Amino acid sequence: MLIEEKIVLESNQESINKVTSYVDEIYNASSDKLKDAYGNIIIALTEAVNNAINHGNNNDPEKKVTVCYKKTDKNVSFTVEDEGNGFDYENVPDPTAPENLEKLNGRGIFLMTNLVDDIEFHENGKKIELIFNYA
Repeated sequence: MLIEEKIVLESNQESINKVTSYVDEIYNASSDKLKDAYGNIIIALTEAVNNAINHGNNNDPEKKVTVCYKKTDKNVSFTVEDEGNGFDYENVPDPTAPENLEKLNGRGIFLMTNLVDDIEFHENGKKIELIFNYA
């Protein structure tokens, strides 16, 4: 069984609420183990969308963020793609390093990595896939 859906979001903070509502719809329609990962999905996905809006698209209202949802028999994944130039995802500063502890930002990738079962970066970091396996 394969389910695929896509939503396109504006590059503004209201889109964070829209993606949360989107996950709620998926959650409410689900009768499987997706429900066990709800909290992790919400946090990781909103971080990814927030990063796409703020860093990828630089809050440019002309640019969009695309979120794709895919469900298979083994996992669910959310792919978030922005219209920016990407970033060097292999050299993101460690937010747990002493010099970064008091910084107000820089924890998104760290959070996502620790909340998902697998994370994949594509297209020079313009596209990120968050994968949640069934237990």
